[in-house]
Amino acid sequence: MTATGGKLIKGTTGDWEVVIGMEVHAQVTSNAKLFSGASTAFGGEPNSHVSLVDAAMPGMLPVINEECVRQAVRTGLGLNAKINLRSVFDRKNYFYPDLPQGYQISQYKSPIVGEGEITVDLEGGRTATIGIERLHLEQDPGKMLHDQSPSLSFIDFNRCGVALMEIVSTPDIRDAEQAKAYVTKLRSILRYLGTCDGDMEKGSLRADVNVSVRKPGGPLGTRCEIKNLNSINFIGQAIEYEARRQIEIIEEGGSIELETRRFDPNRGETYSMRSKEEAHDYRYFPDPDLLPLEFTDAYVAELKAHLPELPDQKKARFMAELGLSPYDAGVLVAERESANFFEAVLAAVSDKVRDGKIAANWVINELFGRLNKEGVAIGASPVSAVQLGGIVGLIGEGTISGKIAKDLFEIVWQEGGDPRAIVETRGMKQVTDLSAIEKVVDEIIAANPDKVAQAKAKPQALGWFVGQVMKSSGGKANPQAVNDLLKSKLGI
Repeated sequence: MTATGGKLIKGTTGDWEVVIGMEVHAQVTSNAKLFSGASTAFGGEPNSHVSLVDAAMPGMLPVINEECVRQAVRTGLGLNAKINLRSVFDRKNYFYPDLPQGYQISQYKSPIVGEGEITVDLEGGRTATIGIERLHLEQDPGKMLHDQSPSLSFIDFNRCGVALMEIVSTPDIRDAEQAKAYVTKLRSILRYLGTCDGDMEKGSLRADVNVSVRKPGGPLGTRCEIKNLNSINFIGQAIEYEARRQIEIIEEGGSIELETRRFDPNRGETYSMRSKEEAHDYRYFPDPDLLPLEFTDAYVAELKAHLPELPDQKKARFMAELGLSPYDAGVLVAERESANFFEAVLAAVSDKVRDGKIAANWVINELFGRLNKEGVAIGASPVSAVQLGGIVGLIGEGTISGKIAKDLFEIVWQEGGDPRAIVETRGMKQVTDLSAIEKVVDEIIAANPDKVAQAKAKPQALGWFVGQVMKSSGGKANPQAVNDLLKSKLGI
């Protein structure tokens, strides 16, 4: 269950190993907050989505939102985790201006979800399995605003009471690459499940990263926690910097202080936020206003039965049914929208000419490549799945060649339209009639006797002739027909 094989960092006294644990806070997809009916919509005017419960007005009691509970259980199932049939909400007591109750309703000793795991893909076809220690539900605090006045801080309670799933990993992660892959995979699973939108820019998903260093295989070092990282790239940068900072301090004879730090993305550095004791005394106790959550096995089984196909399952199916490589299948399933688009492309191609590898190549290389270049999201692609399926189908039928297909893709990208109709009206069909190609072949053979001799001595040189014929035909000649005809003419 432990991830190994992380990249060691060289110091002046030898190699060092990084040990990383993560606490990911994922905002639950729900129209209402965890304990009130107030809206969870993002971007409202400050304090416009606040109920009396959220504001901790006297006498207001929390009422659990069943949808948030359901989403937490579904997430636990998606993480191959144990679902605890009985869990308890606790009061976590600490005082901060954006916490109007003076405590946070969270879960401590009895969380809703227990141990699970995630398998992540790494460079070079490697994988690592990261353990999940727990997932618990809790309410989000408000947001402090320090840029509204030179002398005052303001508080927006819109976020206060929004349901969060805190997903705590075991300290299995061994380098920045694994950490980034872990958060990427976790976000993908949440999006497939529809339990969190994973939008890190809006704060729907953010991570606290615990980093320590040690000599390989040695005892654990003192950790530092880096708070509220809202970018996968920032997570990687913060870990790299923090690990090297700690190594330098230790090698110079110093010691690491247990503390909370922040990451400055402009400088690429972490900086101290506050020191912390080894153990917090939050004076947890069961919330007297909330009964324990109790589920039946049948309730959990019903939720499990209706889970969508998740990334690992979809990847395995693409490999088994379509013959895709692990890399191509992994790229296609990384995001739910990408996988859905690819399957829609396949559905648009006739059963007789459907080829999963060709479809995957066009989606990954042509479409994704162009979308990345133009900075366009897949949901806004100028070429729809049906249109791309039409292009792939025309290739499979032999109606167009690969070169013509690229020209056709450009036309559809720029102008839209039905690929088949465009091929008909613009005369883009591939030439398969050997008699129409033969004259061009004869002329090229007659004009290049030296190349003929090379091809007869070394058949691999035939590709030069194929290229010349394709060029002369404007890419319309069928490459296989050209290849067969040349072999016949040259006696190869």
